[in-house]
Amino acid sequence: MKVIIIHGCPSDKEKAMDPETRTYDKHWIPWTKKQLEERGIEVETPLMPEPWSPNYENFKREFEKLNVDEDSILIGHSCGCAFLVTWLGETERKIKKLILVAPWKVEYKEDGSDKDFYEHPINPHIKDNVGEIIMFTSNTECEDGKKSLEILHKELGGKIISLDSRGHYIEKHMGTKEFPELIEAVIG
Repeated sequence: MKVIIIHGCPSDKEKAMDPETRTYDKHWIPWTKKQLEERGIEVETPLMPEPWSPNYENFKREFEKLNVDEDSILIGHSCGCAFLVTWLGETERKIKKLILVAPWKVEYKEDGSDKDFYEHPINPHIKDNVGEIIMFTSNTECEDGKKSLEILHKELGGKIISLDSRGHYIEKHMGTKEFPELIEAVIG
């Protein structure tokens, strides 16, 4: 089994450039990686190119450096979910499990510059090629996050896990870097 985690997309380029101040590859990701590796599970956490201005082809080029097979578990956070759903739909790749954390499927930049990244159609065959689909949300997620979850769940089905007071599953909202429910979703 291999787990690949695709981080979310920050809104601020300057802050995102500095490894000390950037957060998009932090939150619960390093903790989750460590917990899974301690259980003997291989984990990849690639840094996607220019995530503050997400481009599907650029993400795809980076992602396809990794080996994804039928024993892979793919985890996306926020915009990482939109990328994984588009990639799985395009490639029709079979995988063991797809876990979407605070999934995002609607553009969020006022200038519409991210519209092409989010508005790819959802291939309904994804659910036939994925052994299990799990989506994490929260009662304190923003309205666009709830709308995104609704869009994805309508097309893909799967299990929804709603945890209280987790917001958009960033450290500031969660109050912790620990995410034991995700570990359980991976190994459960």
